[in-house]
Parts: sequence; structure tokens; C-alpha cells
Amino acid sequence: MQQTLILLKPDAVQRRLVGEIVSRFERKGMRLAGLKFVQCTKELAEKHYAVHKGKPFYDSLLSFLTSGPTVAMVWEGREAVAASRSMMGLTDGAKAPPGTIRGDLALSVQNNLVHGSDSVENATLEIALWFQPSELVKFDNVDSKWVG
Repeated sequence: MQQTLILLKPDAVQRRLVGEIVSRFERKGMRLAGLKFVQCTKELAEKHYAVHKGKPFYDSLLSFLTSGPTVAMVWEGREAVAASRSMMGLTDGAKAPPGTIRGDLALSVQNNLVHGSDSVENATLEIALWFQPSELVKFDNVDSKWVG
């Protein structure tokens, strides 16, 4: 099974959308492997967004991710990266299709509620930034044979 990192950013927490968003991943049939509620440090944000260093929006990304609590999660399932990206919708919430997390709940480009790994390789790197191996739990969902 493939794993992906999903972050519920400070705007999702402040808007009390955590349960709504988590339930979408559960209903999709993914398995929650790790979850924690954190205040992201500048150092972690810099590592997480290192790929964007030097871009005009880099500093605002750091400020935003460190502005309040974040829910960090590892979800697991068949094609977890692609499935999660599809569920999230386009980065710009105003352009994201209805039925997606951003399409239903966001209007902003930056305050777009969620981050999801964009490749299997990045998922591996991002999960290692946010979680220790001992923080990830393996178990079988009782409905796994019905999901895929």
C-alpha cells in the first residue's frame, strides 16, 4: 500500500474543518497510519517547503504554516498520492472543482486548507520530516477487503 502525507493547515484548524476533511479520507477507504497535532516550527517549515526556496511566495508559505496549529497525517491506500491529490482539488480553491476539498471549502491560493504529497518519492521524504517510524501504526481495517 502506498502512503502519503496530508497536512491540515492552520486555516483548516481555525475554521474547524478537521473532522470534515478527515472524514473524506475515511470515506474514500484510506487507512490512517499516523496523526498528530503540532505547532510547526520555522525550521520544519523551511525543510518542508525547501523546494520553493527563492520563489516570491516562499516567505509567506513559511509564515502561514507556522501561524497556528497543523494536523499532520499519514494516509495509506491504493494509489494514495494520486487519490489524495484528486480529492484535494486544484491549489486555487476558487478554481477547484466542486466535490473536492478545496472546491467545496476554500477560495484562496495560499489558504487552501490542505497539503498533500505530490509524488511517491516526496511522500517518503515528507513523512520522514513530520513523523518518526515509531509514530506510524500498522493494522488491518476490518473493511479492507471491501475497499480495494
